[in-house]
Amino acid sequence: MMDEKSTVPSTTHEKAFALSSNDDAAFSDVALNVSGHKQELQRNFGLLSLCGLGITSGNVWFALGGSLNVAIFNGGPPGVIYEFIAASVFYWLVAASIAELASAIPSAGGVYHWATITGGRYGRACGWFAGWWNVFAWLLALASATQIVAVQATSMYAVMHDDFETQQWHVFVAFIIITWITILIVLYLNRALPPIEIISGFFVVAGVFITILVCAIMPYVNQQPYATNYSVWRDWQNATGYPSGFAFLAGMLNGAYAVGTPDLLTHLAEEVPHPSRNIPKAILFQYVFGFFSGLFYLIAILYGVSSFDDVLASLYLFPLAEIYRQAAGSKAGSVGLVFLSFLPAFLSCIGCCVTASRVFWTLARDGATPCSRFFSNVDRSTHNPFRAIMFSGVFVTVLGCIYVGSKTAFSAFVGSFVILTTLSYVTAILPHLLSGRKNVVPGWFWMKGLRGFVVNGIACAYIIVFNVIFCFPFSLPVDAAHMNYASLITGGLSLFMLVFWFIRQSTYIGPRKVVLDAHVLAKDAL
Repeated sequence: MMDEKSTVPSTTHEKAFALSSNDDAAFSDVALNVSGHKQELQRNFGLLSLCGLGITSGNVWFALGGSLNVAIFNGGPPGVIYEFIAASVFYWLVAASIAELASAIPSAGGVYHWATITGGRYGRACGWFAGWWNVFAWLLALASATQIVAVQATSMYAVMHDDFETQQWHVFVAFIIITWITILIVLYLNRALPPIEIISGFFVVAGVFITILVCAIMPYVNQQPYATNYSVWRDWQNATGYPSGFAFLAGMLNGAYAVGTPDLLTHLAEEVPHPSRNIPKAILFQYVFGFFSGLFYLIAILYGVSSFDDVLASLYLFPLAEIYRQAAGSKAGSVGLVFLSFLPAFLSCIGCCVTASRVFWTLARDGATPCSRFFSNVDRSTHNPFRAIMFSGVFVTVLGCIYVGSKTAFSAFVGSFVILTTLSYVTAILPHLLSGRKNVVPGWFWMKGLRGFVVNGIACAYIIVFNVIFCFPFSLPVDAAHMNYASLITGGLSLFMLVFWFIRQSTYIGPRKVVLDAHVLAKDAL
């Protein structure tokens, strides 16, 4: 399953990354990374901090709890649990496909770079669309994470003040404050990010452990009844208006939203030593911890909730506030548990910002964005893509303004995250599969023989089929406020990419390729 590779390339690997003799001479004194660019970012992250980032920004248990008031309509408590398990199984296969490409081509561009390589003669176009889908997805992920933290902050206040009625502008103010605190941290604390992510990982682990214990113990202490085994595991309640089978498939979107970040860590490839080994290991840890913490968390809170009707009727914008109030038996307990998720949620914004800015920066350095020369700059004092980070902050701020005007419009944008990310994944994985997996030279982690074809094939089939299902309305009958606008948003953004492609295609080249030779590559590039 995993093969240790030498950093000295084989002849096959040299053929896969051809660089002319003139270019080789030109770059003989310049340390390059696998993308073919000068190594400009510092490799500050290690395996531990990478794992911390993975479980913090890919915070499964928190994402599941935050969407429970939506997920509960697709089958009730049993639907929430079984749909999460089903979505996780498919995402394990997607993550394995991502991990082997990240091991073979450890570039900050991630799917953008891989699609360029696996796409062969169509690589430039594949890479272009994969890159833009991915950057939009991560910018929307940052906006979504920030909005959730803002809602948490206002909900904690509302729990302790019965006469307080949360308005959208309250959330917007909190949204702007959180956005720019996050941006300032990422801008000016670059060297501190690895220890911050280690601390964040500790808060995630401690938070889910304490929350599970409280939800499991406090109903007994307060002499409150637990939910029955029947209601948690077998009482199927379909309130979507669709047939139960389709409701189950559509409900997997909630699980996909929670676990759908397998490329998160790949964009740190140029900031971690030995990324060919460390990134697949960190992805494995992210998904193992995410699945088990998410599953045990769901079981605990579903047994601890005494009335889902009260949860759905709650005036709190954050559904976990009412769920925790019921489980803990007090408002103070609810605020305490929400705060346990608030800290990791806020810290997850940092990871999302790092990822979004790195993806945008990699596109800019290859001339794939407007004002590419400006945004591709790496600041010499902060040692990070300063301007790309600022762009991420401005973009998210604009989305926050949309939230003030229309929650439906904002939800339409951030709700496109799953479709945009998976489109970028399949643009890299499908050509890899169709080419017989021959365009990529194996890295440290590689699925040999038939196993690789099966995993890649199921991953692609899942993405293609479920992206169609995830575009259906959430429930029937449909009205404007509850319509699923993911297809409209995805189509609109794709149209922008297509128009910009025709404008730039004559000058756009894509990720550069280098001979993977020790005297060319930067230290620890593989």
